[in-house]
Amino acid sequence: MPGFENLTPPLIAWIIAVIVLSGVVQGALGLGFPTLATPLIALVTDIRTAVIIVLLPCLGTIVAGLVRSGSLREALGAFWIMPLYMLLGAAIGTRLFIAYPQFPYALLLAVLIIIYLNLDRLGGAEWNFVRARQGAFGALFGIAAGLTEGTANVAAPALIVYFLALGMQPVMFVQALNMCFFAGKSTQFVTLAAAGGVTAIQWSMTLPLVVLATAGAIYGMRVRNRIDAATYRRWLRGALGAIAAILVAQYLYTS
Repeated sequence: MPGFENLTPPLIAWIIAVIVLSGVVQGALGLGFPTLATPLIALVTDIRTAVIIVLLPCLGTIVAGLVRSGSLREALGAFWIMPLYMLLGAAIGTRLFIAYPQFPYALLLAVLIIIYLNLDRLGGAEWNFVRARQGAFGALFGIAAGLTEGTANVAAPALIVYFLALGMQPVMFVQALNMCFFAGKSTQFVTLAAAGGVTAIQWSMTLPLVVLATAGAIYGMRVRNRIDAATYRRWLRGALGAIAAILVAQYLYTS
């Protein structure tokens, strides 16, 4: 599979289309950019190159979401510690990925998502005990999200399960997600940069994609603002199912 040095014009066109589409999805749902973009770009590059291409554009969509979501005071007051848990989990997860890159992290995550969705379908995912022990479960799900971010490049599933269990409204839900995503992606970037192997030129090559991803995300946010809370929750569960399918397909394709 080609890396940066072998990206032809058709491959670059594919990457641009994927980045814009993923930005729209991220804006509409508040999540999904790396889950969608990473495997689709990995179809035409190696997985390492795909992760590098996706990272900074993903950060751009997250920053746009934070800036355009309004005041963060309430979300910060309630969930300020979640990004710290993400930092810890992402640092551990990225080190695991570097040390054991062949472990099927994505497949394990997909299995856990499928189990959760079936519990939800059978009415077993209304976890009132999570609300009763919000702090303890916040630590559990926050660290778990960081681990999956660092290993499978996907943090959303653990956070979705936790925040849905708390019954949050879409605005605060997206704010809390973006706070956590920013911590996780920033940690992933710093860890990868410190580990070496990625040149400044390679990182800079992804900067135009940041602009395209952010533009797509802003459009997606306009779509999200037109839907109600119940529809948004249905979209989230659908997104979880899509994430599981993408992760399984990615594993089968790369194995």
